[in-house]
Amino acid sequence: MIDNLGEDTGKSLDLWIGIVQKENFKKHGEIVKFLKNEHSFTHGYANLIVHKALKSDAGSSSNPDELIEKQYKGKEHFLQIYETLRSKIKAFGEDVEFAPKNSYVSVRRKKQFAMLIPATKSRFEIGINLKGHPAEGVLEIDTKTNGMCSHKINLKDENDISPEVINYIKDAYEAAG
Repeated sequence: MIDNLGEDTGKSLDLWIGIVQKENFKKHGEIVKFLKNEHSFTHGYANLIVHKALKSDAGSSSNPDELIEKQYKGKEHFLQIYETLRSKIKAFGEDVEFAPKNSYVSVRRKKQFAMLIPATKSRFEIGINLKGHPAEGVLEIDTKTNGMCSHKINLKDENDISPEVINYIKDAYEAAG
């Protein structure tokens, strides 16, 4: 994506980071909105630049495990959900990549197909990309992630990780291939 950014926009990642830093934005959403509105960015490119400018992705962190620790501080009871989901999703194929961010873990194949989010102290959220799929069962339409996911599944504990949940994530994985 970084290589394509230069080709598609005519500017390198470093130049875009400089542009963003001159604006003195502090919040992720502010920067995304600026890049989309002022420079006609897709959400994917805007999100990439924001994470690099704020050093909030695994590639910008010297220790990606620190991002996981940060996400689960005060929500340690959700770590087992994360580990269980990670194990089941890894079994989908060798091409699964887990990319920790400040507040979630992006799960990608050729493109992102899921997000693992310890949302609150009482809710773990799985965002998935299943565009065009109806909301049914545990699957709800996602209205919060600004287009990064089309649907979400809320979990309270590890017992909520049902075959239905795993099947929806696997459908998203297959659609991302």
